[in-house]
Amino acid sequence: MMRLLASLLALAAMLWAPGAQAHKASDSYLNLTVEGARIEGRWDIALRDLELAVGLDADGDGALTWDEVRARHGAIAAYALTHLKLSAGGADCPLQVTQQLVDSHTDGAYTVLMLQGACAAPVETLAVGYTLLAELDPQHRGLLALRHGAATSSGILGPDNPRPQLQLAEPAGWRQFLEYAKQGVWHIWIGVDHILFLLSLLLPAVLLYRDRQWVGREGFRSAGMDVLRVVTAFTLAHSLTLTLAALGVLALPSRLVESAIAASVIVAALNNLRPLYQRGRVLFAFGFGLLHGFGFASVLADLGLPQGALLLSLVGFNLGVELGQLAIVAVFLPLAWRLRKGLFYRRVVMLGGSVAIALVAAIWLAERSLDLQLAPWSRAFA
Repeated sequence: MMRLLASLLALAAMLWAPGAQAHKASDSYLNLTVEGARIEGRWDIALRDLELAVGLDADGDGALTWDEVRARHGAIAAYALTHLKLSAGGADCPLQVTQQLVDSHTDGAYTVLMLQGACAAPVETLAVGYTLLAELDPQHRGLLALRHGAATSSGILGPDNPRPQLQLAEPAGWRQFLEYAKQGVWHIWIGVDHILFLLSLLLPAVLLYRDRQWVGREGFRSAGMDVLRVVTAFTLAHSLTLTLAALGVLALPSRLVESAIAASVIVAALNNLRPLYQRGRVLFAFGFGLLHGFGFASVLADLGLPQGALLLSLVGFNLGVELGQLAIVAVFLPLAWRLRKGLFYRRVVMLGGSVAIALVAAIWLAERSLDLQLAPWSRAFA
């Protein structure tokens, strides 16, 4: 029980930690195209990460300017190329940075490194050595999309997969399916705003609101059915819009989607303080789940979908998201059920946790809707 309490307190501390990022943890996006022995690419790295690695804010005022970033172009390129090594047939494929640009992702500003390189012979298997931020952030990952002709391969680069060997022949459909399923699991686990929305809906599942107070349910079956209804509604909704957006049928502005997702987290959390729609939580999960699907689609757009196995890869990613979601439910529900009748769960976890979630989501909403960057290292260029 003490370990359980410690875990819950650690979760609360994480929610209150300053500068916590919504939607995803520290990622970079590496897109490589191989034609024969020639390699071209684009590497998007967050400026907040480069500030930690090489220092960008020369005057220390917390606001990055274009001049400050441009003055560090040499250091940025040197640091990046030191942490990315390509090889084929046992020989290195030297890379160089031909241009540096700036782009915006949903979590802030990124530098864009345009890459060129060549191997000694036409590439059949490409080895990718990736150690970016390994000395600073063990949770950092690189999201790789490798294109060769009509085929696209993807992978997650990091400490647990620092040097993958990628075959350039078009991978079998089942391998594409499994790879995108793994990507889906990873992205629901790092999608903090999606997780907090889901937890806000699940927290009252083991309780009933009677006489203006929360009390523990008596039957596990009723709690399980409530969770099943909420999760199913959320799953159906975001699966629908994820599919439509990934196929290019529907599209919404990124800022609108991300702002609405933050607002959904606030509403779901505040409803736990004084329920207004307890019986309508299923419809609420479905309605806001439609918006969350667009959020997942933006992640999938960064990864890219292989045209030769588009539908299979899309299904794999969607299934991975659901498996990651079910893993969260499988951990949450037994713990919540065991604690449901104690004051700790009802007051600290349920009410205190909901307040913490709402406050964090309010910061996200301000950042996203007003184009603010409340964390100094991610402020827009002056």
